[in-house]
Amino acid sequence: MASDRSGPRVIVVGAGVIGLSCAYYLARAGARVLVLERDRVGAGASFGNAGCVTPGHPPLNRPGRIAQAIRQMLDSTSPLYVHPSWNPGLWRWLLGFARYCTEEHVAAAMRIMAPLGKDTLALFDQLLHEERIECDARHGGYYDVCSTEAGLQEAEHEARIVAGHGYSVTTLDGDEMRRREPVLGASVIGGVHFEEAITLDPALFLERLGLAAEGHDAEVREGVGVTHVDIAGPRVTGVRLVGGGREAADAVVIATGPYSLEMAKRVGVRLPVQPGKGYHRDIPIGPNGAPRMRIACILNETSVFCNSLDTVVRFGGTMEFSGLNRVMRPARLQQLTRAARAYIEGIGTARPVSEWCGLRPMSVDGLPIVGPLGGVEGLSVATGHGMLGLTFAPVTGQMIARLVMGEPDSRLEGLSPARFARR
Repeated sequence: MASDRSGPRVIVVGAGVIGLSCAYYLARAGARVLVLERDRVGAGASFGNAGCVTPGHPPLNRPGRIAQAIRQMLDSTSPLYVHPSWNPGLWRWLLGFARYCTEEHVAAAMRIMAPLGKDTLALFDQLLHEERIECDARHGGYYDVCSTEAGLQEAEHEARIVAGHGYSVTTLDGDEMRRREPVLGASVIGGVHFEEAITLDPALFLERLGLAAEGHDAEVREGVGVTHVDIAGPRVTGVRLVGGGREAADAVVIATGPYSLEMAKRVGVRLPVQPGKGYHRDIPIGPNGAPRMRIACILNETSVFCNSLDTVVRFGGTMEFSGLNRVMRPARLQQLTRAARAYIEGIGTARPVSEWCGLRPMSVDGLPIVGPLGGVEGLSVATGHGMLGLTFAPVTGQMIARLVMGEPDSRLEGLSPARFARR
């Protein structure tokens, strides 16, 4: 820690993309920041995600989602998979999720998320430029690629919602899609170009974000777990560590993804979050591997995201609700490339160079959960970002920094954990 700083001592628990973003903006604001990570930087969902910043999109809660999940429940290769097991917490969460699957909720969520997306895009540009972060960042947007009329209608419906909030979208026919991305096959009948998006290598971004935070005097400690938050009277005083020991703090930020629930329970708050498992498969670019893609694509009907990194094409995505575990299901990994072959020509049989799964914190209403926690002075949480952790990381870090440093930020209103207590 820098000894010449007079700002508050802040502990950030968790060194994923959300935790490191909080640390970065707190350190820039003058706080004395300590990041505690029980494993290593990026050990969770931040390391292996698809690598796309996708602002402006509706939440996962949409009309018909639960019916879709029920129809596909026994299909372990479906894009949205609920493992059929006795898990009361998951089933309660799914019932709550269903209550938010309305057009009214989508509209209300978009009024919150769309402006945040604009803010986070500007912050990404500033962060990449000012900190000279090299992570293969590209600003060409991405394409929603469709092979059925139903898929194209869904993509166009989403495009209208997104465009209604000031984002740029273009609907394209199959021939134009193939002109722009020649590896797309004859099965593609059309799609949508979402122009305001950034693709990058998430592992590189996370590594360099951590270095940027340390460059502003934040300290990052790996292999240090936190058991619970210490509270004296109305305010937080520090954290207790696994194996004994304590770290004192003026403020604590919980940013441990789906693992945030246990620490929140310690202060009497139940966060309606479930782990949503995502997978990736990296196929080497080259003969018998994957063709290098000019543009990032999401394959609409299968929800597989395709992104060319340095030497591989990453096929990532899917949503699996099966509890708090990192069990990799081979059928779901195999589905990533099987689905891609239906859209993309030239994918060979080369062995993957990486297969991975990670747990994303899925909030019951599809909105991030960011703000003061449990009425405890100095305690806040940043979780529930679902598939938008990378997307909303900079703006989340900025909001948390302003909160901790005592600066009002009206954007936190719709994201507050207190919204669930009001229901």
